[in-house]
Amino acid sequence: MNNSKALEINENTPLRLLALPMFVELFLNIMLNNVDTLMLSHYSENAVGAVGNANQMMMFIILMFNIIATATSVVVAQYLGAKDYNRMNMIYTLAFIVNIVFGIVLSLGLVIGRGFFLDLLKISPEMRPDAKTYIMIVGGFLFLQAGYNVMLQILRCNGYTKVGMYVSVIVNVINIIGNYLFLYGPLKSLNLGVAGVAISTVTARTVALIVAFVVFLKVKIGRIALRYIRPFPTEFLMKMIRIGLPTAGENMSYNLYQLVLLSFVNTMGNDSVNARIYCNSLIAFAMLFSNSQALATQIITGHLVGAGKEDEAYKRVFKTLKVSLPITFAFATVNWLLCPLTLRIFTSNKTVIHYAFYIMLVDIFLELGRCLNVTVVNSLKSAGDYFFTFFIGLLTMWGLGATIGYVLGIAAGIGVAGVFIGTATDECVRGLIVLRRWQKKKWYGKAIVEKTSSK
Repeated sequence: MNNSKALEINENTPLRLLALPMFVELFLNIMLNNVDTLMLSHYSENAVGAVGNANQMMMFIILMFNIIATATSVVVAQYLGAKDYNRMNMIYTLAFIVNIVFGIVLSLGLVIGRGFFLDLLKISPEMRPDAKTYIMIVGGFLFLQAGYNVMLQILRCNGYTKVGMYVSVIVNVINIIGNYLFLYGPLKSLNLGVAGVAISTVTARTVALIVAFVVFLKVKIGRIALRYIRPFPTEFLMKMIRIGLPTAGENMSYNLYQLVLLSFVNTMGNDSVNARIYCNSLIAFAMLFSNSQALATQIITGHLVGAGKEDEAYKRVFKTLKVSLPITFAFATVNWLLCPLTLRIFTSNKTVIHYAFYIMLVDIFLELGRCLNVTVVNSLKSAGDYFFTFFIGLLTMWGLGATIGYVLGIAAGIGVAGVFIGTATDECVRGLIVLRRWQKKKWYGKAIVEKTSSK
């Protein structure tokens, strides 16, 4: 692989060239999670709930890593769009080293405070031991994900969108083999169970980081070395934090909001918890197309805004929505129609399947709102309009999602489907608000780099 194979990104770049590799990458990541769920479901349903709860908690930490990772994607895309290459090695070094150090600190904090966090989620006594074990092992090495997130953003913004896809293939293979060895294969005699699954996950993430870093060096995108941040660019780091903090704050708020919803579901019994986890495994497939399209659009938007071509960026978002909205609706509807069959891959528990059927029905509306949301919000962020999305996210998540979820799910006794209705309301209303923001062009002139607008 060499630099000549990097995809040139501008207003004429076909979206599919960026979106297809990321679609495959996201698909493989979903398969990774589903393989874990499937293999654990045949081992122990309590293990499924334990790992599901632990992953939800750790996702909150991973989103904190995105303070720098998100800023990296915005800054790198805009500087490349403006063809300002002078400071790229400094940006790469700063982002990678700061995120690794930040990741180590947060990993230690999670491991030390794992008991406290499990109490907050009200995890049942049956699931608690396995959840603790999983957090101890996977949580202790979460800093690997911090480093990988930054490297992946750097590679994507430079046109190397296929790297994430190849890494996902490698990670899947390692994870499946590892899970098999510990749960059903030669290492079953060690009786590690969930601990074995955790070891497989850590091994896969270690390999992912190594591969991404080696590709970065081999294609000669740039260099990472301490000399590029001497003297330390404190002012530039603060600039990146100001860019990444609202986005990460929004994402952290979203995940905290999901943890609160999960705590609602945990009070409804283990069947409700497992119904939610199995449904999330299926729902992830409905999100695939819209997420890959949104990520690709975000990269192109960042390049166009950096180049001062805001009008072209404006049109690109609507072009994406015309395709992604109807396809997302179709995926979600098929998902609902097939769920009585597909859920049996994971469980034969009739109560779980009954709960899940209504969750999947609500998800049709949820996915339409989420598709609109993720496409426009990602593009607003890449254009530099990140504070607006943060405040709107706070308002709708807590004012609508959590409130309606509690009222319908717990107070009205609808159960886990009622919690999902709250989430669907949040996504749809927020999506319409950010779409209006994009239409009004309030994001014009908010580019990170100083470039004369094309208007």
